[in-house]
Amino acid sequence: MIILFLGAYGRHKYDNHTTNVVGRLQRRDMDEISGIAASGINPDLYYVHNDSGDTSRFFAILPSGKVKSIIYFKGDPRQKYGVHDCEDIAVGPGPVKGKSYVYMGDIGDNDAVYRHITVYRIEEKTTWAKDTLASEDSAPIRFKYPDGPKDAETLMIDPIEKLIYIVSKREDSVTVYTSPLLYKPNTSVILTKRCKLYFPGIELFKWITGGDISKDGQQVLIKSYTKVYYWKREGNEPIWKTIQKKPRILPYPQEKQGEAIGFTPDGKGYYTTSEGVYSPIYYYKIPGN
Repeated sequence: MIILFLGAYGRHKYDNHTTNVVGRLQRRDMDEISGIAASGINPDLYYVHNDSGDTSRFFAILPSGKVKSIIYFKGDPRQKYGVHDCEDIAVGPGPVKGKSYVYMGDIGDNDAVYRHITVYRIEEKTTWAKDTLASEDSAPIRFKYPDGPKDAETLMIDPIEKLIYIVSKREDSVTVYTSPLLYKPNTSVILTKRCKLYFPGIELFKWITGGDISKDGQQVLIKSYTKVYYWKREGNEPIWKTIQKKPRILPYPQEKQGEAIGFTPDGKGYYTTSEGVYSPIYYYKIPGN
C-alpha cells in the first residue's frame, strides 16, 4: 500500500508543552512498526512490532527507542513467516489471575479475502526488561467476522468487561467487533458485531490504523492516519457504547505512515510512532489528565 502525505498533509508544528520527540526506533529492521503497547509488569517498557513481511516476533523497547529484548512467539506453521500481517498489539489480563499477557493481532487483510484472522496470547515475563532474546509459547484463537472478511489494524483489550476489541479499517463507516477475552486456545470463534463508527474526512486519510484502552479501562484512543480520537468511559458502560459518543480530538503531528498508538500505564499520556527506518517516537500528555 502506498501512502503519500505531501503538501497540505505534511508535518505540522505543535507546542512543545503538548508533545515532543522522546526517542527513535534504533534498528533498521524496525521499519514497518504498526503497533505499540505498554507492558503490564515491567515499568517503562513498551512492545512494538512490524506488520506484513516480518516473522512472529515483537520488540521490547524503552521510550527512547532502545531495544531491551526481542521476543519470538510460536506462530502458525502454515504461514511462511509464522504470521501473515500483524497490525496491532495490546496488553491485558488473561486466564491466570494476577498475570499479564501480550495479545498480538494478526488481523491485516488488505484485500479482505481471508476467512479467518488470528490473535495470539503470550504471557509477559519480567526477563523481557533485560537484554535478551526470548522464545515463547503462544495461545492462538482464530476469529471469523459475522459479515464477511475485513481489513483491520486495531486491536484493544477491555480489562473491565474482559473483551477483545477489533475495529475494521477501510469502510466509510468502520465496524466494531468483540469476543470474550478468556478463550480456549486453538479454537475458532465468530466475532460479535457491536456497532459502526463514522469519522469524517477524505477516504484513505481517515482509515482507522490503531487504538488502545487504558490499563484501568476508563479511556479509549482510536487513530486514523491524520487524527487521534479520545473518549472517557462513563461508569462501567460497554466500550462500544462509549466510542459511539462524540470524541475529543487530541494533538497529533501527522507522521509518514503513523499506525501505532498506546497509552502510558498511568493513562496520563500516550505514545505514537510510524513506519520508516529510525522513525521518531512521540509522547503526548492528555490535556486535563
